[in-house]
Amino acid sequence: MVRVVLCVVAVLGAATIEGKPMNRLQYEKSPYLLQHADNPVDWRPWGEEAFAAARRENKPIFLSIGYSTCHWCHVMEHESFEDPEVAALLNEVFVPVKVDREERPDVDELYMTVCQLLTGQGGWPLTVFLTPDRKPFFAATYIPREARYGMTGLLELIPRVRELWRTQRDQIDGSADQILAALRQAAEPGEAGEVPGAAVLDQAAQALAGQFDRRNGGFGSAPKFPSPHILSFLLRQRDPQALEMVERTLEAMRAGGMFDQVGLGFHRYATDARWRVPHYEKMLYDQALLALAYTEAWQVTGKSLYRRTAEEIFTYVLRDLASPQGAFYSAEDADSEGEEGKFYRWTREELASLLAPEELALVDLEEGTLYLRDPERPLSEVSRTRLYERRAARVRPSRDDKILAGWNGLMIAALARAGGAFDRPDYVQASARAARFVLGSLSDPQGGLLRRWRDGEAAIEAFAEDYAYLSWGLLELYEAGFDPSALESAFALTDRLLARHADPQGGFFQGGEEDAPEGIRMQPSGDGALPSANSVALVVLLKLSRIGDRSEYRKAAEYLLRRHSALVRRHPQGFTFFLAGLDFYHGPSYEVVLAGRAEGEDTAELARALRRTFQPRAVMILRPTGEVEPAILRLAPFTRDYAGAADGRALAYVCRNYSCRLPTGDPEAMLGMLVEP
Repeated sequence: MVRVVLCVVAVLGAATIEGKPMNRLQYEKSPYLLQHADNPVDWRPWGEEAFAAARRENKPIFLSIGYSTCHWCHVMEHESFEDPEVAALLNEVFVPVKVDREERPDVDELYMTVCQLLTGQGGWPLTVFLTPDRKPFFAATYIPREARYGMTGLLELIPRVRELWRTQRDQIDGSADQILAALRQAAEPGEAGEVPGAAVLDQAAQALAGQFDRRNGGFGSAPKFPSPHILSFLLRQRDPQALEMVERTLEAMRAGGMFDQVGLGFHRYATDARWRVPHYEKMLYDQALLALAYTEAWQVTGKSLYRRTAEEIFTYVLRDLASPQGAFYSAEDADSEGEEGKFYRWTREELASLLAPEELALVDLEEGTLYLRDPERPLSEVSRTRLYERRAARVRPSRDDKILAGWNGLMIAALARAGGAFDRPDYVQASARAARFVLGSLSDPQGGLLRRWRDGEAAIEAFAEDYAYLSWGLLELYEAGFDPSALESAFALTDRLLARHADPQGGFFQGGEEDAPEGIRMQPSGDGALPSANSVALVVLLKLSRIGDRSEYRKAAEYLLRRHSALVRRHPQGFTFFLAGLDFYHGPSYEVVLAGRAEGEDTAELARALRRTFQPRAVMILRPTGEVEPAILRLAPFTRDYAGAADGRALAYVCRNYSCRLPTGDPEAMLGMLVEP
């Protein structure tokens, strides 16, 4: 058991510019860091300058990690970081450091693991005390200004840390070493084993069935997170019970207050079991992953509710999160005018004054949040527009306008998949436009990827999740429109992921070696709010290995499967996106090569049939005929000898491990080959 010595935070005096106190965060681009630039706390960004100051002044580091749309981050700032008394203590005792977790997921993942080891829980704001060499010796989440609800306040905690630092430094250092040893152990996925068998898929589905809320949908009790990758995994099981869990959850979420019934798009999560009262922030990655889940549910069932919901998500994203450059901003806040959810809540009197009685009967309120009584009976467009226009007069929550490579990769994937499934070229075009911006504006001279773009500046070397998510998005974009440049970029990014982030024993480290505090590199494993970098990389490696016949990709995927096998067997329901890759691995999986004129209607008919159906175990390739040396031959050389019919008609070759059935020009016959044993 790790023995923890409590400690607290100190900060240097803030500079003054034109009479307004500003600290070092004023030079940053992160909206979250800029929110704290005028705090009396002398914040520094994460980096060697801060670490050198801590060593020089022999002070501990007060590390505060959050993000711009985090409600409790705002609370802690207003209570404590804007307070002169707390700031003076912080500046006296600590070197204070602020980190935007969305810019630096590697730092967040490392110290969030520390918090979970020490307290059994995590969350934001994350507060960690470090020695000058970045060894943690205390971790917590939100800390109030003064003691309340059984929680020690900063005004009590900081003086205690100051005294411990002066009188018991040896104990602090010893405690930090023990914590570091526990962290090193936690960072290891474990000894590599055999590739998990297909039985693990059934075990995960059974475990999820045991957690399923049959009355309200979703898994577990309040708070309820959407976890769309769980739903996508269950759809792959082709099982009536699994499909029932998916549909009940998707319908309950769409009807509840977690869905913005007026402005569209999903809030972060529900605070109650019935999905009615949300935590109001809106994240780009939630929109992307939920749109994918609803699109896949439509592909499986054909139910209009699921398509409509996916399209409503895109209406919100393209209206409110799209940048002029074509890429997508990160999030919208939960708070406005200092109050969480104020922008979104209604009174019954307001609704009665705006809606006709028959429309009013369709909705209800829970703590001021609008929800539907029946997901199949939404408000009319006229009524929704009336509510939207009234709400537009309120003070809108702030928007985090940084552009993240990885999160854009998720939205590129969602738009591309839906564009192909729904035959919506406008979605495919939006996906391609975002991809062009990210590839053009978030690249470095060495051919690598940068994580963040904001206000004309691209910065921060990309992490494993950026490479994996963007490669996935580009793969989906290729299959939605057969542009070989998207596929070529997916291969290039995957090569870079292998060169930059691969663990020789299998899997991928989140950050580069030189950025790893204390030499500890985290391997993202389980799938939480976001699928892990390793899970998405697994899917990408397996699919690209089939398209390009790349044995090194398949070898890397098998190493990854073996490296994480013990964790997956122990808790399979925590690895649902990873298991989507395992499902593809065990198969049967297919290569479908369409040989035909790129612009031909017969080629398009075959492609539409593939895209509108749920084909998670197939990869699609267009081998254009009528071209001497099409670009796809460099990327998928095995397609060289595939040809259309003698009369010029397009043909589909359905192949399993590059062994193909007789080709067909009939879409239904082609689809039939994909369900045969």
